[in-house]
Amino acid sequence: MSDPSSDWFAGLPGAFHRVGELTLFARSGGRADAPPLLLLHGFPQTHAMWHRVAQRLAPHFRLVLPDLRGYGDSDKPRGEPAHANYSKRAMAADMAALMCSLGHERYAVCGHDRGARVAHRLALDHADAVTKLALLDIAPTLDMYDSTDMRFASAYYHWFHLIQPSPLPETMIGGNPRFYLHWKLGGWGASGVGHIEPVALAEYERCFCRAETIHAVCEDYRAAAGIDLEHDRASRAAAQMIACDTLALWGERGVVQAMFEPLALWQAQCSARVSGRALAAGHFLAEERPEETAAALLDFFS
Repeated sequence: MSDPSSDWFAGLPGAFHRVGELTLFARSGGRADAPPLLLLHGFPQTHAMWHRVAQRLAPHFRLVLPDLRGYGDSDKPRGEPAHANYSKRAMAADMAALMCSLGHERYAVCGHDRGARVAHRLALDHADAVTKLALLDIAPTLDMYDSTDMRFASAYYHWFHLIQPSPLPETMIGGNPRFYLHWKLGGWGASGVGHIEPVALAEYERCFCRAETIHAVCEDYRAAAGIDLEHDRASRAAAQMIACDTLALWGERGVVQAMFEPLALWQAQCSARVSGRALAAGHFLAEERPEETAAALLDFFS
């Protein structure tokens, strides 16, 4: 593993953790006597997306920053026939086991993008553990798929490209993975990759431009379009809702702002209080607006 410079994640050392049949990489640190806060990254990134926000939160929380299965330096198993091993339920179970192994029985959770979808499932399946929940730049997966039209499919075409049978998207992306990565990181209202520090961009390139990672992220999206929807429909049929206070933040230049009503959609899935607002950013809030993102999280989780 090529670890970022020691001062870049000062006070947040990284380690490998055995969780079930997988080995996951995670950083942890911050104030030892503070309440724990789990930060989950999204596609096509790693835990490195939190570096600026983590610096601001570390004096107030005991932070845990993992790489989700399939991403970063965590294990990348081959997808199963029904993609169940990349379901958000499986990924949430990873996080619950990781936090338990670190001695955290109850904790707050913040997720961005795919990590926010894992956080949503974590709050449903492990409600006794999650004290508060923050979701960055997503609406509920089921609502987004159910409202798909030409406008949404054009903006989030990767939701429909990555779910195609293997090895079609893997082969296409593998032809020039660095170009694909930069195109994604510079899109969704981000206006290029200038908001990403060079050391973070180098980490994304190192981790994403591997055949096993490309396959894993496709499996993540294949699960989202299949088994995750089954789980979400079952949760709604059982009237299972998020039980803790929830914060929704999204970018005013992004797809969620343009096409959805995130506060209303999340309140419909939460029995507690939902609050939130748009930030002056595209999709990548934590890197485009780190101070504002950190301030909103600090205010909510405190």
